[in-house]
Amino acid sequence: MATPTRDAVRPTVTPRVGGAGSGAGGVAPVAGQASAAGQPRPDLARVIDHTLLKPDATRDDLRKLCSEAMTWRFFSVCVNSVNVPFCRQQLTGSTVSVCAVVGFPLGAMSPNAKAFETSEAIRAGADEIDMVINVGALKSGDYALVLDDIARVVGAAQGRVVKVILETSMLSRDEKVIACALSKAAGASFVKTSTGFGGGGATAEDIALMRGVVGPELGVKASGGVRTAGDADRMIAVGATRVGASSSVAIVSGGAGSSGY
Repeated sequence: MATPTRDAVRPTVTPRVGGAGSGAGGVAPVAGQASAAGQPRPDLARVIDHTLLKPDATRDDLRKLCSEAMTWRFFSVCVNSVNVPFCRQQLTGSTVSVCAVVGFPLGAMSPNAKAFETSEAIRAGADEIDMVINVGALKSGDYALVLDDIARVVGAAQGRVVKVILETSMLSRDEKVIACALSKAAGASFVKTSTGFGGGGATAEDIALMRGVVGPELGVKASGGVRTAGDADRMIAVGATRVGASSSVAIVSGGAGSSGY
């Protein structure tokens, strides 16, 4: 697997406004609809990863997360990898997938460690993996390490969907482009904006940029700061095919979400 050079992964990108391709993972974007305050939007449920990543999440919190996911028919619950077995059991018989985060939230661990965590999560019943990129390596120009880091997780996932969290608030435009190109080269299924813990979240500008780099072959996940149906619609309009949110119920029921994963 050749490592892309800086010049090779710096395409000219034109933001795309309007619908994007379904991308990987089989989740088509939802066409933008009017999203007045208080208007329920159950149509958004199947592009949402219902998220709970707080370190103090209890079993009761996780039970509530899974119950809400089944009630509203969200695409998945997104949880820390240690919570995969419990959520898998709670969701037995439902159509809701289990997504595990890996290398979360810093991404600052070895490729072997991330691959091992991925293997454990898959063994425990995870359907999808959201891994955090090695931000420091990317910013240092060590693209071979970043590529290997992602590829190891993709291999350990054994064909499951892998989303690569870029932590866009920490990256320059060029670094975002390079990270997307490396994710695609390593065989990832999605690129994703943020952990929600890094001081910044998804923006329409970043989603459009990411979609322009990865094209229709990969999914794009908007996460961090998506709290209303209007927020979700704006992300989908420029290319997002999945949304990660802890305010998922508020989004689909027409309420107002709060911050925090």
